[in-house]
Amino acid sequence: MYAIIETGGKQYKVAVGDTIKVEKLEMEAGGNFTFDKVMLVSGDDAKIGVPYVSGATVTAAVLEQGKHKKVHAFKYKPKKAYKRKVGHRQPYTALKIEAING
Repeated sequence: MYAIIETGGKQYKVAVGDTIKVEKLEMEAGGNFTFDKVMLVSGDDAKIGVPYVSGATVTAAVLEQGKHKKVHAFKYKPKKAYKRKVGHRQPYTALKIEAING
């Protein structure tokens, strides 16, 4: 059984026991988070939402808050002595899927 959830403007296919990294959620590590934007629930009879399945939820445990590896952006213009180097680390929340209800 799996589900497709939406969070942070992205869609994730999840099953019970999966660990995923999503856009940062304002939660403490060790807490629980419930997704109510469930787009599909598969199983014996699949439920497809328009756009969301009513009454379906996915419960996940918050494992950690962290940052991804640094991504470098570099711009330059030839013959003009213009160079800019910028680094960015995107914050994330690691979740472990515990239950799919629906």
